[in-house]
Amino acid sequence: MKHKYFYLFWLVALLPMMIMRDFTPNNELRYLSIVDEALRNGTLFAFTNQGEIYADKPPLYFWLMMIGKSILGGHYMWFYSLLSFVPALITIIVMDRWIGNESSDNSQQPVLMLMTCGLFAGLSFFIRMDMLMVMFITLSLYTFYKIYKGQNSKIDTFLFPLYVFLALFSKGPLGLLVPLVSTTLFLLYKKKINTFWKYWGRKSLIILLVCCGIWFTGVFLEGGSAYLNNLLFHQTVGRGVNSFHHNEPFYYYFFTIWYAIAPWSFLSIGLFAVALIRKKIETELEQFFSIIILSTFLMLSFISSKLDVYLLPLMPFTIFLSMLLIKEFDLRNKWIRFAIALPALIFVVALPAIIYISRIEKTAFLGTPFVIAAGVILTLTGLILLYLLYRKKDTYSAITTMSVGILLTIFVAGFSMPQLNPYLGWRDLCEKAETLALENNISDYWVYGMRRAENMDVYLGTDVKIIQKEDLTQNTVDDKIVLLPEKKWRKDADLRQVVESNAHYKVGDYTIVVF
Repeated sequence: MKHKYFYLFWLVALLPMMIMRDFTPNNELRYLSIVDEALRNGTLFAFTNQGEIYADKPPLYFWLMMIGKSILGGHYMWFYSLLSFVPALITIIVMDRWIGNESSDNSQQPVLMLMTCGLFAGLSFFIRMDMLMVMFITLSLYTFYKIYKGQNSKIDTFLFPLYVFLALFSKGPLGLLVPLVSTTLFLLYKKKINTFWKYWGRKSLIILLVCCGIWFTGVFLEGGSAYLNNLLFHQTVGRGVNSFHHNEPFYYYFFTIWYAIAPWSFLSIGLFAVALIRKKIETELEQFFSIIILSTFLMLSFISSKLDVYLLPLMPFTIFLSMLLIKEFDLRNKWIRFAIALPALIFVVALPAIIYISRIEKTAFLGTPFVIAAGVILTLTGLILLYLLYRKKDTYSAITTMSVGILLTIFVAGFSMPQLNPYLGWRDLCEKAETLALENNISDYWVYGMRRAENMDVYLGTDVKIIQKEDLTQNTVDDKIVLLPEKKWRKDADLRQVVESNAHYKVGDYTIVVF
């Protein structure tokens, strides 16, 4: 493994986050609740969330979570984080092997850049199935290219459609569409569309149809026609055209792409755009990567449902293509240096910004020693970068330094998780609520004004009741533990009177009231 020490450094940098971070309420805690229900109900294909059909995601990622819960006996952040980190690692290894000899002089830069690239960096330890899908998309496209170049083994013709199915089975239709659209357009561009069936022929169709047939049969047997209809139509056509969820305009990604690839957006997008204009994209590998990027970006823009994370399949190809193209340019070019200097300047003001923010009442919780230390590292990284760029004029060293600085920042900031968790998740809140319930011999939990609070059952071990304001202000409440955001009752005179008339406790941005 060519860059094994970088991979180890990356893992070590993420470990504090992977071990000490709490689950986020919006998605991660919901996935845990879905897994708990699936294990209780003994289902493998038809999932529910609080008894309601949950056909948003295919089963593969949930299966991996269920295996972990069954073996370990509980929900552990480090294990679930590995379900994203391992696919991210494999994706980088595949991309590094893929570009091989074409970037021998700067092979470490794209590896480090992808490790620290906005969305990719974050989703490499968050509990989401996106990275698993990206791994299989990358493997499928790599296998396609090996077949195209005649460098494949016999098993690759079987692995190609299998990888495509597993990408589909990880996250949904995008796992199929990205390989299908990008490979088809590449063959059209190379005027070899007559070879289409070499890749998408009988063997591929049989494998895809058989695997999908097994999947859909399992769904029908467990969830019936209603679940199958939801999976095949509501979650595909419904999201693709006039989406019921995350509906955004066509140009949405034209703005979000810049921070999705940060801090490498100006460098990567700039090199790609200039190379396109000056027709410097010459090799077949560069052409293939370019088609993957452009076709996927436009396809995502046409799809009605949009989220920043949907850009993730672009990240590996955007970063690695930029490092293939950079050889065509003068590394001392002022625009290349500026593309790195701009994020460096932002890094420089990181420490002053953190100090300022920590003095504001609403964000004072950020003023922990480890967050301050992380700010120091980021600011020093920015200063070193400017020195390397404008005194030493060493672009490659600047890229490496920025990557290492970001990873060190993540490592140090990770140790602040125990102090930040009450503001990011609900574990501390629920543990305090459980303690108060035990002390006061209370078994009922009510929740007001908290989104997706029903998934607190993961921590509390029992269902919670979602209530309205009137349940607190117009009725007599006895023997209840009530959880609500602090801002809700401080801004409302009626709620404030109720809360202040009873014993209440602050945990992060929330309040627990004992009735």
